[in-house]
Amino acid sequence: MARILLLSPYHTGSHRAFAEGLVRRSRHDITLLTLPGRFWKWRMRGAALLLAARARRLDGRWDAVLATDMLNLAEFRGLWGGAEIPHLLYLHENQLDYPLPEGEPPDLHYGFINLASARAADLLIFNSGTHRDAFFAAAPRLLAAMPDCPLPGFLDGLRRRTRVLPVGCDLEDLSPRENLDAENGAPPVILWNHRWEFDKAPEVFFRVLARLDGAGLPFRLALAGENAQAEPAPFLAARRRYGDRIVSFGYVPERADYARVLQGADIVVSTALQENFGVAVVEAAACGAWPLLPRRLAYPEVLPAAFHADCLYDGEAELEARLAALLRDGLPPACRRRALAREMRAYGWPALIGTYDDLLAGAAAEIGAGGIEKRLFRW
Repeated sequence: MARILLLSPYHTGSHRAFAEGLVRRSRHDITLLTLPGRFWKWRMRGAALLLAARARRLDGRWDAVLATDMLNLAEFRGLWGGAEIPHLLYLHENQLDYPLPEGEPPDLHYGFINLASARAADLLIFNSGTHRDAFFAAAPRLLAAMPDCPLPGFLDGLRRRTRVLPVGCDLEDLSPRENLDAENGAPPVILWNHRWEFDKAPEVFFRVLARLDGAGLPFRLALAGENAQAEPAPFLAARRRYGDRIVSFGYVPERADYARVLQGADIVVSTALQENFGVAVVEAAACGAWPLLPRRLAYPEVLPAAFHADCLYDGEAELEARLAALLRDGLPPACRRRALAREMRAYGWPALIGTYDDLLAGAAAEIGAGGIEKRLFRW
């Protein structure tokens, strides 16, 4: 059993679920240090200093460090006094290619923090191959924007230290309801369970719904997901327009209540601009909701190929046509939706924890073999 220091500097949403799920299920002795999931820019700038001070006070003897991407791992590794042990970086997302709100100029510093963190890590773990490809496609553009940054072989060295490992999801309490057909002939429930943020493009979702509503196609709505905005305008407008057709509105903090929302949904839609894995979709599909997802993101990697033709779309017009067909002609057979729900079990912690534990044990074992020390400060 290895002793692991796990750093979660932006401890909310999927970041929190990942960290706490790993702690609960791992065979290793994991110490979790966290900071609240707010002020993301300050987390990327200041979390290393704050967490290094806490790690020093604990005076623990750890075999490896696992950090998530909102941390400047280079600073942390230099500050806390344990640079000689393996440091692993898990990337939920990155700031090299993250979309920006309209009118906000790019700040390349945050992408460079990700690159410095990657350089400081002995192993980079991406939540999907799509994410890894996007990271290494964006990195040359970011480096080229710097006034002088000659680092020959830098990215090739990083790529050799990568691994793809899906996010472990809490699915044990999520399963399809007994009757997957719409209850009592009621209109299907369309689910939004993503964050209420610009990068999930809710305006596209509601624009499509408005046209379907105008065409007289019946549906109900469940609008869940975390919201950090004081005035989430598209969602408030939807509440005014759809009224009692909304069966759930707002973030659902209690797990059992959230499970009921998912189990009551018939269709889950994503209109995201950026998605490197898609925990929300995995959770909804595990409960039998039929997904409609943009083809251009990580979803083709998450969904089995047998479901691509029916579940993936290209562009807003195709999303509207697919959704209209489901509302007009009915959902796929319950057996097909249950088959997809079973496929999502591949992302549950029981299926993945052994791989995570073996990876952590292997990293810790390199201390005795001297493998990590030989790689320090080399491309």
